[in-house]
Amino acid sequence: MIDFFINILKTTLIQVTGILGIFFILGFILSKLQEWTQAKYQRTVGWKGILWTAWIGTPFHEFGHYFFAKLFRHKVRAFRIFEPNQATGELGHVDHSFNKFSLYQKVGNFFIGSAPMIFGSTILALLAYFFLPNGKEVFLPLRDANNSFISIFTTSKNTLINLFSLKNITAWNFWVFLYLSFCISSHLAPSKVDRKGMWSGLLHIILILFLLNIFAVLLKLDITTYILKTNQYLGIFTGFFLYAIIISLLHFIFSHAILSLVRK
Repeated sequence: MIDFFINILKTTLIQVTGILGIFFILGFILSKLQEWTQAKYQRTVGWKGILWTAWIGTPFHEFGHYFFAKLFRHKVRAFRIFEPNQATGELGHVDHSFNKFSLYQKVGNFFIGSAPMIFGSTILALLAYFFLPNGKEVFLPLRDANNSFISIFTTSKNTLINLFSLKNITAWNFWVFLYLSFCISSHLAPSKVDRKGMWSGLLHIILILFLLNIFAVLLKLDITTYILKTNQYLGIFTGFFLYAIIISLLHFIFSHAILSLVRK
């Protein structure tokens, strides 16, 4: 009996890793890039240096939380789209609560916590598609992204080539787009509080899959293949997250190059 449940748990973890593993990896990279970039601003121009991106980036971050909180029927008690507080380090917040007896609302914690990354990455991709002179060409490689490292490398290379095409860098709207993208990408990563909510929601997702796998084994069904096939539908989000990392990396490089010349 113990071996039965251990095998079920292994199968469940394989399914979760297969579906969400790449998002955790990309999310970690995005989080570190944001942390390093903001640290550079604080060391050179102080805490207020963050505000030059936060006044645009934070509203997208907080609205992502708000949207998913409403989607998963949480009660929103307070919504501050942009309210910088140097003492606490807060730039805005969404205060929400949920029914502890609702599995739907508890699962929602995962999506509410990761909302800034999902929502912000989508906005970045849409900005590129509609705002750039060659937006369709920039967006096209993202559609072909999948969870393989070869695909990620190829997609990144092609996206950068299309992004810095001559048609773009000679157009005024490209530079406006780049600034807006830096602002949004600088505030995509979930905060510590957000990550705490994500882990809570993830545990309930694992629990649901664990129970489904028990029933599947008893009915002699193999649902792993079907669950992992959802990757082909999630590929576009892999592309969006990858694009957010590309923009964040550019911001990190540009900010270090420029701010290295500035003394606080």
